[in-house]
Amino acid sequence: MLHTCCGYFEPVQSASLTFHQGDKITPGTDQLNVPKEPFIWKVQHGCLEDGKVCADGLHGFRYLKISLDALATDEPYAQPFGEVAISSVSVKLSSFPGTPGTFTGWFECSDPELNAFWYDAAYTNDMCIDVFRKNDTEPRNAASLSLIGKLVLHDGAKRDRDPYVGDLAVAARTLLLTHNVTEAVRNVLADLGDHQRDDGWIPPASINGYTLPLFDYPLWWIVCSYDLVLYTGDLEYARKYYSNIQQVLDKWYPSATNSASSLLSKGIGNTEGYGDYAFLPRNGPVTYYNVLYVLALNNAASLAKFLDVENDDAFRWTERASNVTAAINQNLWDAQVGAYLDSLTGPIRHAQDGNSIAVLAKVATPSQTCSLLSHLSTTALAYGNPFYDNDRLGLGFSKRVYPFISYFEILARFSSGEAHSAIDQIRRTYRWMRTHDPFSTFWEGIGTDGSMYEGGYTSAAHGWSTGVLPALTNHVLGVMPTGPGFQTWSIKPITGNIDWAQGVVPTPRGNISVQWVRHRDACQFKIRFDTPQDTAGEISVPLCEQAGGDVYLDEMQVWRQTAVGPDASTSTPGYLTLAVTGGQHEVTVQ
Repeated sequence: MLHTCCGYFEPVQSASLTFHQGDKITPGTDQLNVPKEPFIWKVQHGCLEDGKVCADGLHGFRYLKISLDALATDEPYAQPFGEVAISSVSVKLSSFPGTPGTFTGWFECSDPELNAFWYDAAYTNDMCIDVFRKNDTEPRNAASLSLIGKLVLHDGAKRDRDPYVGDLAVAARTLLLTHNVTEAVRNVLADLGDHQRDDGWIPPASINGYTLPLFDYPLWWIVCSYDLVLYTGDLEYARKYYSNIQQVLDKWYPSATNSASSLLSKGIGNTEGYGDYAFLPRNGPVTYYNVLYVLALNNAASLAKFLDVENDDAFRWTERASNVTAAINQNLWDAQVGAYLDSLTGPIRHAQDGNSIAVLAKVATPSQTCSLLSHLSTTALAYGNPFYDNDRLGLGFSKRVYPFISYFEILARFSSGEAHSAIDQIRRTYRWMRTHDPFSTFWEGIGTDGSMYEGGYTSAAHGWSTGVLPALTNHVLGVMPTGPGFQTWSIKPITGNIDWAQGVVPTPRGNISVQWVRHRDACQFKIRFDTPQDTAGEISVPLCEQAGGDVYLDEMQVWRQTAVGPDASTSTPGYLTLAVTGGQHEVTVQ
């Protein structure tokens, strides 16, 4: 978000004003030498003369202080005395105006607090949607001619105002489920693909001329590209950048692979100095990098199938993912603790990132999933779950919560049927931020004792911290894409302790609307849903725990403790899954 301050000024006596907003080319303030004649001043990046009396132009702020003052270094162009009359001050909001008319998707359930989290997440993300401009990127050297003038999804509203692809793993899903501005996602992904290095590496962002070395972000670029296709059906993008995916998976990551173990090993191929989403000092075979590799390989294989690619890419990548999965379980599973090690190098510790994504990438077996989620619960804090179970890699790591990585643990809990613990983690993480300053947006990270993890430097509105929104839409409402542009879909409400939910999910073929309600005492569940006519999918409903329940699809019985119709299955414990076509349907369990 860029807030530009404007005002009408009339000098009574010659004077200089100081605006306390920012700290880039200025020492924490903007300076104005008020002319003799009345005028309107708009804060813009630049100086009056000779590098003196400067204004930064980069500002996202909540409070503005105007004082009569001058810097000694601004002599002879400014003086700290005189009198100025200010007749008006206005502020321009350049971020996306998330007003009711702009929402293409929405969510509501029986729990008002969860509803508040959903809309706070939408607001947080809206603050990060903006046009990329040369003089309000942060840091300054992130400006890129190929992005200027385009709508993008920045990391943060104030600090970190540059679009990073890792953040899109969460923020893009939030955007795609709320507003029809998909170009803000595509513009970023396409630009990074266009700046791919000759060795296949994809830069994380435009910062430092597209050279910031991060080890994991090329994998997030593939995962986010897959999401873009699933949610928007943009197969044109997939075709254009398919060769980039091949370069990432078949050129760059093999150069950092231990051929004996099949595991990615940071340090091989001159990658020791590469960072990751948290710039952690870890090398060697790291669980997080490898499970994310498996996820990206399988996502890329799906893209190859969507595009009907006439080669063996899908087979090769699926086979490689299977081999890496076996290597992870053979080398990185800590049977004594019941969780994956963070790495085979350095002191013993277990990280939230690798363990959570191991579940989502289907690296962990059901028994391993149960065990590792239980271990992650042992370190729970009042403000969320920390990203490490001890401080052996860094001071305070066992007390630091990253909402970014916490999102994947929440998804792991939902996907494994642990709805109650998923919702509990949501409440602790997001309630804490919602009840602390600024009370309406979600922070980049939470540190020791629940403070902002980097003090005043912390972004208080960060798109990667909005995972509660897609978690509630995809799992509580239950709507997920399974084919490009929701050509195929699944609806599987995970109810937990929620009594009803309703909402709309936008798709390029038309909206998917869902309403479900359950009566716990009577062991009843009813869901109504309306999907685009030219689509098909699966509806999964929870069975009655007491007796299995009778199930009716559009008033026709399809289940009586066993299948009555040909399209019913119970492949997921506790759920009945039915194949259905697009249109309006109702399923009742009683």
